[in-house]
Amino acid sequence: QVRLVESGGGSVQPGGSLRLSCAASGFYYPYNIYNWGWFRQAPGKDREGVAAIDTDGNTRYGDSVKGRFTIFKDSANSIVYLQMNSLKPEDTATYYCAADRARWFLQAKYDYWGRGTQVTVSS
Repeated sequence: QVRLVESGGGSVQPGGSLRLSCAASGFYYPYNIYNWGWFRQAPGKDREGVAAIDTDGNTRYGDSVKGRFTIFKDSANSIVYLQMNSLKPEDTATYYCAADRARWFLQAKYDYWGRGTQVTVSS
């Protein structure tokens, strides 16, 4: 059974940083053939694609996070990270990681999803 478990969320002041982690287990196929995405959803808003990385290391970022967020993988340990810098109050949301063998990038069509981790940016 595939499990994606996010961690690293919390409360931070504007301008601060957080690093989210997504630990994966239970894949039938090797970890390195999966493509990954980070999404977020704030109350009353649609789920938004934040960052994605494919099997070749190509990345995509949502316009609102470009230059501030970085997605990267630790393939040896089946973990995907989202480094978030210069956080703003509008970044407050529940953040989800997702995985799929297809390259969905920032489209929310991934097969596998974690349960999310809360990020709150407030002074």
